Parts: sequence; C-alpha cells; structure tokens
Amino acid sequence: MLLNQAGATGADKAAAGAADIIDTTTQTFLADVMEESKRRPVLVDFWAPWCGPCKTLGPTLEKVVKAAKGKVRLAKLNIDDHPVIPGKLGIQSVPTVYAFVNGQPVDGFMGALPEGQVKAFIDRLTGPAEAGMDEALAVAENALSQGDLAAAAEIFAGVLGEEPDNLKALTGLVRTQVAAGALDQAKATLAMVPAEKQADSLVSAARAALEVAEQAAALGDLATLEAKVDLDPSDHQARFDLALALNARGRREQALIHLLDIVKRDRAWNEDAARKQIVQLFEAWGATDPLTLSGRKKLSAIMFA
Repeated sequence: MLLNQAGATGADKAAAGAADIIDTTTQTFLADVMEESKRRPVLVDFWAPWCGPCKTLGPTLEKVVKAAKGKVRLAKLNIDDHPVIPGKLGIQSVPTVYAFVNGQPVDGFMGALPEGQVKAFIDRLTGPAEAGMDEALAVAENALSQGDLAAAAEIFAGVLGEEPDNLKALTGLVRTQVAAGALDQAKATLAMVPAEKQADSLVSAARAALEVAEQAAALGDLATLEAKVDLDPSDHQARFDLALALNARGRREQALIHLLDIVKRDRAWNEDAARKQIVQLFEAWGATDPLTLSGRKKLSAIMFA
C-alpha cells in the first residue's frame, strides 16, 4: 500500500517507511500481521535476544524489506517476551521466519540465510516489480558470481514468472544451471529462447558456457589429467583436457594459462583447437569480464609475436 509520491509529505513518507518494519506482540499480532497480510505479505521474524544467528539475520531482513519499498512488511516478535504465538505455531528454534498472506502462513524458513536467498524468498511472495526488474537481475547476477546458485536460480525464475521472454533472466538461468551441473535443464531452458533472439550476444554466451561444460563433463579425473601433463608437458591433448576440466571447476585463470601455453608451443596443433577454445571461453565469460579482457591481450601478444 504505497502513498501517492506526488502528494506525500516527507513526514508521511517517513511514517510509511517505518511501518514496513515493526515490533509486534501477542496483543497486537492480529492487527500487525493477520489484518495487514490481507493488504500485502507480512514476514514475521521470530527471534530471541540470546540467539546469535538472529543478530545476523535481523539486519539482513530489514535491508531487503526496506529495498522492497512497501511491498512487504516485517514484524519482529521476541519469543521470550511473547511465547504464546510461537507456541501455537510449533516454533522450536530461532531464527524462524514465517510469511503470512491473507491471514494465513504460506511459506517460511529457519536459520540465518544470506541476503540473496532472503531477496529470492521475498520475490517469490511479491514478484519483482517492473521498475525493479533490473535490480532483481543485478542481485541474481551477484548471487551467481558469489556461488549462491539457489538464490540466483530463484530470482531469475521469479523474473521469468513476470516476463517469460526476459532474455537476461533466461540466459542467466542457463548459466546458473550450467554452474550447478544441471546441463540437461540448461539445455531445456536455452531451447525456450525465441528463434529471432538466438543470435543475441547473451544467448551466444550462455550457449558457449553450456558447450564448454558439456565438453568438460566427458573428461577424466582432474588429478589424472594433471599427472599426464606433469609427466609429459608436450602432451597437448592432456593439457587441453585439463584446461576444460579446470574451467568447469571455476579455476578459469589456470585454464586460460594452459590453453595459452598450447598456443605458444604449437599454434597449429589440432587445427588451431587451443586458440578456438580460448575464443569460446571468452564468449562464455562475456566480453567485459576482466579475465576476457586480459586474456585477449595475452593471446594477441602470442599470435603477433
């Protein structure tokens, strides 16, 4: 329930913002949570002063709720001071968060989740607002870069629930699924891209990431490949396979070093396979990725030496 921005005074806006985060009690729970949840989702944070994880989760919840700009309320309930309601709900540990919609608990979680997962939880309840799609996608990309794949997938999927043809969300979900090793799911998601958008750079990058992962999935154990290269540094195939395996495990810089080494030793090996693979990695990583930018310089230095 948002105020008309043109007519709201500074005091009105401050009051509205404050009402998004409140302390509730047994006596006020009906109005604070049950009634308010008929207008917007209400998160109830069941916490206790002695609970260490509660002190971590609390600020995270407040930050994400403030960013939601009125789409959701946070009501904090101290279970030591007000044990009746958590007792009725069967809450046995804190922190526990319940989401109420239309007077009923509809979802929840336990423990101090990271910010990305809290954001994804709220987005499932409210759906990212159209004006906030870019922000939601930025949060998802950050979660993906930090390895929080569950949160990234949930946010990308939430955006797709609102905008099924959103290319950033589609390709972001593909890259997340690739990172999680769910290659069949990634392939299915990539197939959802409309034919007229197949040539888009975002789609090309996602497709390249999937192809590289599929290549790596067919390789042997990493330790075996490393042993082969150590035993015979001129075994370009072993070094090539090792590079793919390293990239699949997130060790991108080491992968690039091995491929550059092949190009330096024998540019024409296997019909220029190492250079072609480097170019494909650049495409998968993205044109503005720092490793792509530095890697292009290194490749050029070798090629034009």
